[in-house]
Amino acid sequence: MSDEKGVLILTRAEVAEVMQFSDYLEAVELAFRLYGAGQIPGAGILDVPGKEGMFHIKAAAMPVEGSIYVAVKVNGNFPGNRERFGLPTIQGAILLCDGIRGYPLALLDSTEITIGRTGAATALAAKYLARKNSHTATICGCGNQGRIQLIALKSVLPIDRVFAWDQYPNAVAGFCQEMSDKLEIPVSPVRELKDALQASDVIVTCTTSKQAFIRKPDVPAGVFIAAVGADSHEKQEIDPYLMAASKVVADIREQCVRMGDLHHAIRQGLIRPEEIHGELGEIVCGQKKGRESDEETIVFDSTGTAIQDVAAAVIAYRRAMNNGAGSFTNLLGTQVGGSHVTK
Repeated sequence: MSDEKGVLILTRAEVAEVMQFSDYLEAVELAFRLYGAGQIPGAGILDVPGKEGMFHIKAAAMPVEGSIYVAVKVNGNFPGNRERFGLPTIQGAILLCDGIRGYPLALLDSTEITIGRTGAATALAAKYLARKNSHTATICGCGNQGRIQLIALKSVLPIDRVFAWDQYPNAVAGFCQEMSDKLEIPVSPVRELKDALQASDVIVTCTTSKQAFIRKPDVPAGVFIAAVGADSHEKQEIDPYLMAASKVVADIREQCVRMGDLHHAIRQGLIRPEEIHGELGEIVCGQKKGRESDEETIVFDSTGTAIQDVAAAVIAYRRAMNNGAGSFTNLLGTQVGGSHVTK
């Protein structure tokens, strides 16, 4: 199929139309497998401060069936947006380029892809790091990310009971009603987070907190924790003492040391970078072991990586090209020669 029409533009609704959660899981597993095998180079990241928020710029390259794709994502993360402006906390776009010719192939809204690929990373980590018989989960943070995180867990584990917690009671009520109906399992609100944690096999944190609220004494042995919210150096959800006492798996080691919950524990001298058990890609590839006993407490430090973005963007682009979704613009004002095969 030719890309001579120019740059494909995909809105959030169009991305949602061509992508299912299974697509994100397929994309993310492939990305971590290739990264673990050394077939994807290190991803780049840059933080640019804004007023009362931050821009995260992430970039990575990925080989796919003889082609090379490069994606650059610019996401604005502004926690006060909803209250102040009625806008989402996270907004942005992904530019997907041909890594051989340098030509921009597509410009995609990043919101849907960021939500989906983040949930998929948790599902992948849970597949290798959670106890196989995990039935009870606690979701901390009842926004869009909390929703996809629960869907992700349910896709790989026999979850049949869920507790939901958020600093905003209205968000919890809506979340519980929606997800109970959607997944046909009981999803219950909790005010005392400690009680829910003690009863859980799996805990997910996906908030904008800047202070740790999951503490070592409140977490039972053997639990799997997906620490998702700390995607910048000032955010924090997990007690550094809990991090130091757990088996820790990073999505990307260097990135977690710099900006994840890990970096708070490292900064306090409670854990050294060389004590991190491994990266998710190493475990997916079999280079490192995942869960080795039911008593291990394991934390997956999920800061969000560009390899997830490029893998998901490639599937969305190729699917849209085949389905005729989106619109085109001649962004560069030039004629493009050659063809780009899509499937």
